[in-house]
Amino acid sequence: MTVIVRDFRAQDAESFSRIRQLALPFMLSTPRSVAYDVTHAHPDAHVRPLVAEEDGEVIGTAQTGIAYDSPQPGQGYLNVYVHPERRGRGAGSLLVRTAEERLAEVSATKLFSWVLDEPANRGFAERRGYRASRSAHFLRLDLVNGSLPPRRPTPADVELRTAADFADDPRPLFELDAETLLDEPSDIAHEFTDFEAWLKETWHHPLLSHELTSVAVVDGRPAAFSAARTDGGTRYGTVMTGTARAHRGRGLAKLAKNDSLHRARAAGFTEAFTGNDSGNEPMLAINKWFGYEICATEVHHVRQLG
Repeated sequence: MTVIVRDFRAQDAESFSRIRQLALPFMLSTPRSVAYDVTHAHPDAHVRPLVAEEDGEVIGTAQTGIAYDSPQPGQGYLNVYVHPERRGRGAGSLLVRTAEERLAEVSATKLFSWVLDEPANRGFAERRGYRASRSAHFLRLDLVNGSLPPRRPTPADVELRTAADFADDPRPLFELDAETLLDEPSDIAHEFTDFEAWLKETWHHPLLSHELTSVAVVDGRPAAFSAARTDGGTRYGTVMTGTARAHRGRGLAKLAKNDSLHRARAAGFTEAFTGNDSGNEPMLAINKWFGYEICATEVHHVRQLG
């Protein structure tokens, strides 16, 4: 049997999403979201996903691109996932080699890859010249059998809204998202300066739930938020929770996230997922307070090209 690697096609979306869920069940993915990410990517991101195919069956995937919104040029990424029952056939190696060649063609000089913190996965990365950097945890909360902290009284000067309330003008949420991202622990610095790109990549993303994204508003302006995504079934995840610098220390992020979690449970969602940098002790403590438990860990690996 021969394994080949080729460019992603529209009809691969279902297989691409399924393999990612099998390899990494803690992140939300649907065929629609896969297709959307490809078709709405910024041109400067050079998004070019790959699939590994064996006798007509897609058995592996690679997400590749350039961090176009970083002030440091040449930073690329590749995240490789192989069907758990199809490992050891060379698909992963071929995906990595092909992705590296493609990224070099678009002037990538440093490559980053998330790798599950398991001996086989880390060994695979290290043998290909990648060195371990920071780590991050996936966390899970049982919304059916777990017990959420009760809702607390909202401060007199704070109003809880949802992202849906900003449908006519989401720019204030863009500005808050951009500010909080600057303080997010990461190996790659990002700067949100392109409102139109944010609208495509975040606001209109098919997984984003405007109704479950909670926003704490002070003096008519968003001060804290918890952005929620769902898979259209029973799985819910928060992908960003943060507070404007001028309003930190008041517990507004916790207030917004608790509101979102209660909304999600009332809407029938059964599992909640989130992720935290392993060094982000304040956010890990907040999630522990909610009842989240660590279910897996990823390690960011980096390789210098050339």
